[in-house]
Amino acid sequence: MPKVSKQSATNVQEFGPVTDRREEMNGYTVEFVSFGADADLDGPLQSLPDGKCQCPHWGYVIAGRMRFVFADHEEVYEAGDAFYQPPGHRPYVDAGTELLQFSPTDALARTEQAITDWMGRQQDGTP
Repeated sequence: MPKVSKQSATNVQEFGPVTDRREEMNGYTVEFVSFGADADLDGPLQSLPDGKCQCPHWGYVIAGRMRFVFADHEEVYEAGDAFYQPPGHRPYVDAGTELLQFSPTDALARTEQAITDWMGRQQDGTP
């Protein structure tokens, strides 16, 4: 049976104050994510339907606090909370938050491509 820990994850990505340690396992991406600053993805998610993340996530908040906003409500998770977020959310994460998250790799890749494209446009100065 495959397994991964924060220390054994082979794919480590730095996005400014956010560190993402991950591994792909049987069609799911397992991520250990640490936020050194407050984060929201309003800008990066603009190109997705309704400007919201279309990837479902299951996870556990190790430390800190995060909030997910939906069209009709919002949900807040703090250290010790397990969560499931269906497609159609906007995430807001407080500095100091650490989480473990599981996402379908294909859906996550589509979301991350939209974020990467947005970041490239910001660097190029194009809308």
